[in-house]
Amino acid sequence: MTTRWQAENSADDSARYIERFDRLAERGVDLHGEARMVDAVVSPASSILDAGCGTGRLGVELARRGHRVTAVDLDPVLAEAARAHPELDVHVADLTTLDLGRTFDAAVAAGNVLVFMKPGTERAALQRIWAHLTDGGVFVTGFATDREYTVDMLDEDLAAVGFVLEHRFATWDLRPWRADADWAVTVARKPTLLA
Repeated sequence: MTTRWQAENSADDSARYIERFDRLAERGVDLHGEARMVDAVVSPASSILDAGCGTGRLGVELARRGHRVTAVDLDPVLAEAARAHPELDVHVADLTTLDLGRTFDAAVAAGNVLVFMKPGTERAALQRIWAHLTDGGVFVTGFATDREYTVDMLDEDLAAVGFVLEHRFATWDLRPWRADADWAVTVARKPTLLA
């Protein structure tokens, strides 16, 4: 399966992506807004699935904050970069067929993960993320709103899978959502089943 990431980028682009974030970190740019936001909506010492982990930047910061992070990416170059961080349990896998044999307290798909998937496979990925969440587990995702996969499509897919939408923000630093926002950060939850 060819994802939008693969269609829009070459193998060299993964290396450039890694270098870009290394340079940003060297310049002291704050790269931890996503981690602060996720940390704020999960319980302390949560188990977290970083779905589409890229270089592992988010997972490393979440681990530094006391969470246990399992990271997954389809791109083997990016997954190899993430493996440089021993605090992460890294897997190369397709989110649409993901089966890690366990569940997590939370899952995050930051940095345009859903909008880089093969068109029409986003719901399958959300179903697999759902399957990896404990009852009551939280899912956080964020992406640019100028892409083919829209916020309305996300909302439809979340509802079809069974997620309950809890919050939407215009940025990772919790600025209020506006329909004309450049970015959408969404918090959804897998409901707790009553016995």
